[in-house]
Amino acid sequence: MASQLYDQIGEAFEGFKSLPLARYGEVPAFLGMVGDVRGKAVLDLASGTGFYSREFMRRGAAEVLGIDISGEMVAVARAMEEREPLGVRYEVGDIAELRPLERRFDIATAVQLLNYAPDAAAMERMCRNVHRSLAPGAEFFVLAQNPDYRFDGPPLDKYGFRCEATGKEGGTGPGIRLTALLDPPVSFESTCPRREVYEQSLRAAGFRDLTWVPVRVSDSGLEEFGADFWADFLANPPLEMLRCRA
Repeated sequence: MASQLYDQIGEAFEGFKSLPLARYGEVPAFLGMVGDVRGKAVLDLASGTGFYSREFMRRGAAEVLGIDISGEMVAVARAMEEREPLGVRYEVGDIAELRPLERRFDIATAVQLLNYAPDAAAMERMCRNVHRSLAPGAEFFVLAQNPDYRFDGPPLDKYGFRCEATGKEGGTGPGIRLTALLDPPVSFESTCPRREVYEQSLRAAGFRDLTWVPVRVSDSGLEEFGADFWADFLANPPLEMLRCRA
């Protein structure tokens, strides 16, 4: 289901990164957590249209492989690579059924991936496949919905997104609907996995040194909009990050 939905979104997905929540929250926070990628081999999982894959290569990564379940997303990423060759490779793949890769990577990233696992067993399978693809001591960086997000809090519309509970219960946590307020708006459904599901799945797969990392607003975001604008976001952040080591 997720692959079909993302196939329909295609190139419009690039617009997500221009919305305030992504531009001044998610993107700088996630890149800041991943840190220096110079000379590293990076595995970008749920790579979408390749936004982070391209950024890692621009920041000096030796190699970047982006994998996404959506054929249309990968087609858009490859077209962008043709227009601006950076040396990123892309392939279509389901992380829950990830093929053995030719090498072990120094870094793996997953932005909005594990929340699509239909149950805890599938999430653990994803995590095992990621762990198998990493060199010993390599780091895995995750960005996902904040497990403690309060759906009855102030709306996120001014930040470019809307996050609502669907009333359904998934295998890892409550169902959610995230809408990017583009023109036209784009909505997709996933789950908001419970914190313990992430932690148990990652530890069962062999990851250690699990650390939750908050998404902060960048200095440029504070300068652009002022601190008051971001107060609702900071009081009830919709996103959270997680880092761990293989």
